[in-house]
Amino acid sequence: METPNLDPPPREALSPNGAAGTDHVEQPAAAQQLVGRLDATEATIGVVGLGYVGLPLAAEYATQGFETRGIDLDEDRVDCLNAGDNYIEDLDDDAIDGLVETGRLRATAHYEKGDEVDVWFLCVPTPVTETNEPDPSYIEAATRSIAPHLRPGQLVVLKSTTYPGTTEDVVAPILEEEGPDGLALGEDVFLAFSPERIDPGNDEYTTANTPVVAGGMTETGTEMARRALGQIIADVHTVSGPKAAEMEKLLENIFRSVNIALANELAQFCERVDGLSMWEVVDAAATKPFGFMPFYPGPGVGGHCIPIDPHYLSKVAKTHDFETSFITLSAQVNEEMPRHVVDAVIETIAREPVRLQDAEVLVLGVAFKGNVSDTRRSPADEIVRLLREKGVGQIRYHDPHVEAYRVPEGEDTNGRAGAVPSVDLTPEALRHHEATVIVTDHDAVDPGLVVEHAPAIVDTRNALDGIDDPALREKIMLLGAG
Repeated sequence: METPNLDPPPREALSPNGAAGTDHVEQPAAAQQLVGRLDATEATIGVVGLGYVGLPLAAEYATQGFETRGIDLDEDRVDCLNAGDNYIEDLDDDAIDGLVETGRLRATAHYEKGDEVDVWFLCVPTPVTETNEPDPSYIEAATRSIAPHLRPGQLVVLKSTTYPGTTEDVVAPILEEEGPDGLALGEDVFLAFSPERIDPGNDEYTTANTPVVAGGMTETGTEMARRALGQIIADVHTVSGPKAAEMEKLLENIFRSVNIALANELAQFCERVDGLSMWEVVDAAATKPFGFMPFYPGPGVGGHCIPIDPHYLSKVAKTHDFETSFITLSAQVNEEMPRHVVDAVIETIAREPVRLQDAEVLVLGVAFKGNVSDTRRSPADEIVRLLREKGVGQIRYHDPHVEAYRVPEGEDTNGRAGAVPSVDLTPEALRHHEATVIVTDHDAVDPGLVVEHAPAIVDTRNALDGIDDPALREKIMLLGAG
């Protein structure tokens, strides 16, 4: 997909008092300086973290003519980008190569000349610990790295999904304590939160045309964030402060988590009722033009946000003596789905003339969603781990988007920790495995080939919906259908 080359949105002129066409109080001189550099396309943009969020953001600023520096501690990634090689599927290879060739986009693993940066975007990971506690260490490290380079007229925008209070309680104190003496947040340096809205594999909504939300620690900080983001995005919705913006992001993803959990729980009920399919029920309900949005069952949730965000909200809720029982229960339902899928696979193997320890299982798709290569927290991880734990003889995978795959933990029967062998999707390979489980519904996988040659199939995505032959459908165990 080509990186959109949209014309920059209209840039409002500052009124005499320094506000954007309003009667607000006079803006600090540092703010007026920053606005001038942004409007003249003279500002230097610094993006910390060049992953699925950071690189598309950096590319948009470079496309609009800004000198853009990407910072990433992965030196292989830095070398790759500086060679003009794109590693994000949603970006156009030639567009990235062209931006690097012009010098408007470059990467480094170091923070030298950080004082030349006008706008810092922090796009670093926000994982959880083994006990599902939020881990802000990447945010803290990135903030500490830019703090010594602060100067008047800079804006810092945190984009990493996190819990309400992170910007003010984690980022701000580090900037104040470790930045140069005499700099004041809100007067010299401005701080805001603006959550990412990246949907891997979405060809319609990109960084450039997806509205964003921003909230600053001060009114001026909010305005500076609006100005900076408005250089590449036409619709910037401002809120009262960072907490509202941080909470808004959690709401986006928890909304999905809760509704997916509802679909998953009802799917398990439908499996107990002969002739009832949750897929048919959802499609029927979706014909209502108001008051309903379709969500479908699946093998579990994946990616960075949906599996993690409920735990981020739970953390801050406890500090306010509040229990997010409904949200926590929904997360638990989704987290149990891989186990439900494995039970279905074991049941399928039990119908075949083979012992469990001699059975071979093919996992179709290990990315967390269709038509992308992103395997972060994919349901396949837990499915493979549990199949190994159950003693299944051999597990292989096929995914046209993922060349090599290993689960975070767990050994196979040969003691190979993590690694899962890959196979080409051929009739012979399908016939060789007693059970095939469809975890990810990639368009590149031919459903006819699968259903014709696989002895038995567990379909967790309704990927074989178009197969009408009764004899072939007898081979399919469909998640959510009785």
